[in-house]
Amino acid sequence: MTIENIGLFQAMNAKMRYLAQRQSIISQNVANADTPGYVSQDLNKVDFSRMVDRIGGSGKRQSVSLEVSSAGHQLPDGQAVNPREVKNRKPFEVSPDGNAVILEEQMIRSSETQMDYNLMVNLYRNNIDMMKTALGTKK
Repeated sequence: MTIENIGLFQAMNAKMRYLAQRQSIISQNVANADTPGYVSQDLNKVDFSRMVDRIGGSGKRQSVSLEVSSAGHQLPDGQAVNPREVKNRKPFEVSPDGNAVILEEQMIRSSETQMDYNLMVNLYRNNIDMMKTALGTKK
């Protein structure tokens, strides 16, 4: 058994992949800050606490989930969807050339994403250390 089979680590890996993808999109927004007509993008929010509960972290019975082999397949009820890029529907300010990227807003999003990612890395590391301690292999 590997740690990838443990529900908690699966949820942390999913959150870290989401945050890495979000940071990539934020960097695209910053890179296109001077592109005429460009509208900033972001990922849909995913309720990771619900995912953890669904995996069985809160004493609930675990269930078998369907495997999705194609992005076009519909997911069962209650299963989290993969985040998709969405355009910023109501930009606060738009420049005369139609660009709707606000650099200050992008920097705040980037900072929040980085802090969340660092939190996940620390939680991951602490859980690995606890497992090592429990197994008696940590020195």
